[in-house]
Amino acid sequence: MEVITIDFPDIRFDMIWNYKELFIRGIWVTLGLTLIGYVSGVILGLLLGMGKLSKKKWIYYPCKYYVDFFRGTPLLVQILLIHLALIPTVFGESLGYFVSGALALSLNCGAYNAEIIRAGIQSIEKGQMEAGRSLGMPRGVAMRYVILPQAFRRMVPPLGNELIALLKDSSLVTVIAANDLLYAGKVVAGAYARFWEPYITVAILYLLLTYIFTKVITYVEKRFSNSYVPSQRRRIFSFGRSAAGG
Repeated sequence: MEVITIDFPDIRFDMIWNYKELFIRGIWVTLGLTLIGYVSGVILGLLLGMGKLSKKKWIYYPCKYYVDFFRGTPLLVQILLIHLALIPTVFGESLGYFVSGALALSLNCGAYNAEIIRAGIQSIEKGQMEAGRSLGMPRGVAMRYVILPQAFRRMVPPLGNELIALLKDSSLVTVIAANDLLYAGKVVAGAYARFWEPYITVAILYLLLTYIFTKVITYVEKRFSNSYVPSQRRRIFSFGRSAAGG
Protein backbone atom coordinates (compact mmCIF):
# COMPACT_ATOMS: atom_id res chain seq x y z
CA MET A 1 0.00 0.00 0.00
CA GLU A 2 1.44 3.31 -1.06
CA VAL A 3 1.68 5.94 1.64
CA ILE A 4 1.05 9.50 0.54
CA THR A 5 3.21 12.06 2.29
CA ILE A 6 2.93 15.82 2.13
CA ASP A 7 6.13 17.81 2.39
CA PHE A 8 5.54 21.25 3.80
CA PRO A 9 8.07 23.88 2.79
CA ASP A 10 10.31 25.59 5.29
CA ILE A 11 8.43 28.52 6.73
CA ARG A 12 10.24 31.82 6.26
CA PHE A 13 8.63 34.59 8.21
CA ASP A 14 11.63 36.85 7.67
CA MET A 15 9.99 37.95 4.41
CA ILE A 16 6.97 39.13 6.40
CA TRP A 17 9.24 41.22 8.61
CA ASN A 18 10.79 42.81 5.53
CA TYR A 19 7.33 43.99 4.49
CA LYS A 20 6.04 44.81 7.98
CA GLU A 21 5.25 48.43 7.05
CA LEU A 22 3.01 47.20 4.24
CA PHE A 23 1.11 44.89 6.60
CA ILE A 24 0.76 47.63 9.23
CA ARG A 25 -0.64 50.00 6.62
CA GLY A 26 -2.94 47.23 5.45
CA ILE A 27 -4.31 46.83 8.98
CA TRP A 28 -5.12 50.53 9.21
CA VAL A 29 -6.75 50.57 5.79
CA THR A 30 -8.83 47.52 6.67
CA LEU A 31 -9.92 49.04 9.99
CA GLY A 32 -10.69 52.38 8.36
CA LEU A 33 -12.84 50.84 5.65
CA THR A 34 -14.63 48.60 8.15
CA LEU A 35 -15.41 51.28 10.72
CA ILE A 36 -16.47 53.92 8.19
CA GLY A 37 -18.58 51.40 6.32
CA TYR A 38 -20.18 50.12 9.51
CA VAL A 39 -21.00 53.47 11.13
CA SER A 40 -22.39 54.80 7.86
CA GLY A 41 -24.24 51.52 7.38
CA VAL A 42 -25.90 51.75 10.79
CA ILE A 43 -27.11 55.29 10.11
CA LEU A 44 -28.31 54.37 6.63
CA GLY A 45 -29.83 51.15 7.93
CA LEU A 46 -31.81 53.06 10.56
CA LEU A 47 -33.30 55.32 7.88
CA LEU A 48 -34.04 52.42 5.55
CA GLY A 49 -35.46 50.27 8.34
CA MET A 50 -37.79 53.04 9.42
CA GLY A 51 -38.70 53.59 5.77
CA LYS A 52 -39.69 49.95 5.35
CA LEU A 53 -42.05 50.36 8.29
CA SER A 54 -43.68 53.41 6.76
CA LYS A 55 -47.24 53.14 5.48
CA LYS A 56 -46.50 55.73 2.80
CA LYS A 57 -45.81 53.94 -0.49
CA TRP A 58 -43.47 56.63 -1.81
CA ILE A 59 -41.23 55.97 1.20
CA TYR A 60 -41.72 52.22 1.56
CA TYR A 61 -41.06 51.08 -2.00
CA PRO A 62 -37.77 52.95 -2.63
CA CYS A 63 -36.43 51.57 0.65
CA LYS A 64 -37.64 48.07 -0.20
CA TYR A 65 -36.09 48.11 -3.70
CA TYR A 66 -32.82 49.46 -2.32
CA VAL A 67 -32.58 46.70 0.28
CA ASP A 68 -33.55 44.02 -2.23
CA PHE A 69 -30.89 45.18 -4.70
CA PHE A 70 -27.96 45.37 -2.29
CA ARG A 71 -28.91 42.16 -0.49
CA GLY A 72 -29.54 40.31 -3.74
CA THR A 73 -26.33 41.18 -5.62
CA PRO A 74 -22.72 40.24 -4.75
CA LEU A 75 -20.67 42.81 -2.87
CA LEU A 76 -17.82 42.29 -5.34
CA VAL A 77 -20.06 43.40 -8.22
CA GLN A 78 -21.20 46.41 -6.20
CA ILE A 79 -17.59 47.46 -5.55
CA LEU A 80 -16.73 47.24 -9.24
CA LEU A 81 -19.89 49.11 -10.29
CA ILE A 82 -19.21 51.93 -7.84
CA HIS A 83 -15.48 52.21 -8.54
CA LEU A 84 -15.50 51.78 -12.33
CA ALA A 85 -18.92 53.12 -13.31
CA LEU A 86 -20.79 55.20 -10.72
CA ILE A 87 -18.05 57.46 -9.34
CA PRO A 88 -16.34 58.17 -12.72
CA THR A 89 -19.75 58.96 -14.24
CA VAL A 90 -20.79 61.33 -11.44
CA PHE A 91 -17.43 63.02 -10.75
CA GLY A 92 -15.70 62.52 -14.09
CA GLU A 93 -12.78 60.67 -12.52
CA SER A 94 -11.96 58.07 -9.91
CA LEU A 95 -11.70 59.31 -6.32
CA GLY A 96 -9.41 56.49 -5.25
CA TYR A 97 -9.90 53.03 -3.82
CA PHE A 98 -10.67 54.24 -0.30
CA VAL A 99 -13.66 56.38 -1.29
CA SER A 100 -15.02 53.66 -3.59
CA GLY A 101 -14.46 50.91 -1.04
CA ALA A 102 -15.95 52.85 1.87
CA LEU A 103 -18.98 53.83 -0.21
CA ALA A 104 -19.61 50.28 -1.40
CA LEU A 105 -19.27 48.83 2.10
CA SER A 106 -21.53 51.53 3.55
CA LEU A 107 -24.29 50.98 0.98
CA ASN A 108 -24.10 47.20 1.35
CA CYS A 109 -23.97 47.28 5.14
CA GLY A 110 -26.89 49.70 5.25
CA ALA A 111 -29.12 47.22 3.41
CA TYR A 112 -28.38 44.40 5.85
CA ASN A 113 -28.66 46.65 8.89
CA ALA A 114 -32.03 47.89 7.62
CA GLU A 115 -33.48 44.40 7.94
CA ILE A 116 -31.94 43.97 11.39
CA ILE A 117 -33.38 47.27 12.60
CA ARG A 118 -36.78 46.64 11.01
CA ALA A 119 -37.02 43.22 12.65
CA GLY A 120 -35.87 44.62 15.98
CA ILE A 121 -38.53 47.32 15.96
CA GLN A 122 -41.26 44.90 14.92
CA SER A 123 -40.28 42.53 17.74
CA ILE A 124 -41.46 45.07 20.33
CA GLU A 125 -45.04 44.60 21.44
CA LYS A 126 -47.53 47.02 19.88
CA GLY A 127 -48.74 47.89 23.36
CA GLN A 128 -45.50 49.78 23.97
CA MET A 129 -46.29 52.28 21.21
CA GLU A 130 -49.90 52.53 22.39
CA ALA A 131 -48.70 53.23 25.92
CA GLY A 132 -46.46 56.02 24.69
CA ARG A 133 -49.22 57.54 22.60
CA SER A 134 -51.61 57.35 25.55
CA LEU A 135 -49.18 59.54 27.50
CA GLY A 136 -49.48 62.21 24.84
CA MET A 137 -46.28 61.42 22.95
CA PRO A 138 -46.26 61.98 19.18
CA ARG A 139 -45.45 58.84 17.20
CA GLY A 140 -41.90 59.97 16.45
CA VAL A 141 -41.17 60.77 20.09
CA ALA A 142 -42.61 57.44 21.25
CA MET A 143 -40.50 55.64 18.65
CA ARG A 144 -37.36 57.43 19.82
CA TYR A 145 -37.79 57.14 23.58
CA VAL A 146 -39.93 54.02 24.01
CA ILE A 147 -39.50 51.61 21.08
CA LEU A 148 -35.92 52.13 19.87
CA PRO A 149 -34.23 51.77 23.31
CA GLN A 150 -35.98 48.43 23.84
CA ALA A 151 -35.38 47.27 20.29
CA PHE A 152 -31.69 48.19 20.44
CA ARG A 153 -31.07 45.57 23.10
CA ARG A 154 -32.34 42.92 20.71
CA MET A 155 -30.42 44.38 17.77
CA VAL A 156 -26.99 44.24 19.40
CA PRO A 157 -26.15 40.58 18.61
CA PRO A 158 -27.10 40.69 14.89
CA LEU A 159 -25.53 44.14 14.48
CA GLY A 160 -22.36 42.73 16.03
CA ASN A 161 -22.40 39.82 13.60
CA GLU A 162 -22.74 42.29 10.74
CA LEU A 163 -19.63 44.13 11.95
CA ILE A 164 -17.62 40.90 11.92
CA ALA A 165 -18.94 40.02 8.48
CA LEU A 166 -18.09 43.48 7.16
CA LEU A 167 -14.54 43.21 8.51
CA LYS A 168 -13.99 40.04 6.50
CA ASP A 169 -15.87 41.30 3.45
CA SER A 170 -13.63 44.38 3.36
CA SER A 171 -10.95 42.14 1.85
CA LEU A 172 -12.89 42.30 -1.43
CA VAL A 173 -11.72 45.87 -2.01
CA THR A 174 -8.36 44.42 -3.01
CA VAL A 175 -9.86 43.97 -6.51
CA ILE A 176 -9.66 47.76 -6.95
CA ALA A 177 -6.03 47.84 -5.77
CA ALA A 178 -6.79 48.87 -2.20
CA ASN A 179 -3.76 48.68 0.09
CA ASP A 180 -5.52 46.50 2.63
CA LEU A 181 -4.35 43.36 4.41
CA LEU A 182 -5.04 41.01 1.52
CA TYR A 183 -3.21 43.33 -0.87
CA ALA A 184 -0.14 43.19 1.39
CA GLY A 185 -0.24 39.40 1.28
CA LYS A 186 -0.52 39.42 -2.51
CA VAL A 187 2.47 41.76 -2.82
CA VAL A 188 4.67 39.54 -0.64
CA ALA A 189 3.52 36.40 -2.45
CA GLY A 190 4.38 37.98 -5.79
CA ALA A 191 7.76 39.24 -4.61
CA TYR A 192 8.96 35.87 -3.27
CA ALA A 193 6.77 33.47 -5.26
CA ARG A 194 5.86 31.88 -1.92
CA PHE A 195 2.30 31.62 -0.66
CA TRP A 196 2.24 29.91 2.72
CA GLU A 197 3.86 32.71 4.69
CA PRO A 198 1.99 35.77 3.36
CA TYR A 199 -1.47 34.24 3.37
CA ILE A 200 -1.02 32.58 6.75
CA THR A 201 0.02 35.98 8.08
CA VAL A 202 -3.03 37.61 6.51
CA ALA A 203 -5.30 34.93 8.00
CA ILE A 204 -3.75 35.35 11.46
CA LEU A 205 -4.13 39.14 11.35
CA TYR A 206 -7.77 38.89 10.28
CA LEU A 207 -8.33 36.34 13.04
CA LEU A 208 -6.75 38.71 15.56
CA LEU A 209 -8.90 41.63 14.44
CA THR A 210 -12.01 39.44 14.53
CA TYR A 211 -11.13 38.29 18.04
CA ILE A 212 -10.76 41.89 19.26
CA PHE A 213 -14.04 42.93 17.66
CA THR A 214 -15.76 39.88 19.13
CA LYS A 215 -14.60 40.80 22.63
CA VAL A 216 -15.91 44.35 22.19
CA ILE A 217 -19.24 43.07 20.89
CA THR A 218 -19.53 40.61 23.78
CA TYR A 219 -18.99 43.44 26.25
CA VAL A 220 -21.62 45.60 24.54
CA GLU A 221 -24.10 42.70 24.52
CA LYS A 222 -23.49 42.12 28.21
CA ARG A 223 -23.71 45.84 28.99
CA PHE A 224 -27.09 46.23 27.29
CA SER A 225 -28.60 42.92 28.38
CA ASN A 226 -31.54 42.96 30.78
CA SER A 227 -29.56 40.95 33.32
CA TYR A 228 -26.61 43.39 33.44
CA VAL A 229 -25.55 44.28 36.98
CA PRO A 230 -22.94 47.04 37.49
CA SER A 231 -19.80 46.12 39.37
CA GLN A 232 -19.66 46.71 43.13
CA ARG A 233 -17.14 49.51 42.70
CA ARG A 234 -19.31 51.30 40.15
CA ARG A 235 -22.40 51.00 42.36
CA ILE A 236 -20.51 52.43 45.33
CA PHE A 237 -19.23 55.30 43.17
CA SER A 238 -22.73 56.02 41.88
CA PHE A 239 -24.14 55.92 45.41
CA GLY A 240 -21.44 58.30 46.59
CA ARG A 241 -22.26 60.77 43.81
CA SER A 242 -25.97 60.54 44.65
CA ALA A 243 -25.32 61.13 48.32
CA ALA A 244 -23.06 64.10 47.55
CA GLY A 245 -25.69 65.56 45.27
CA GLY A 246 -28.36 65.03 47.90
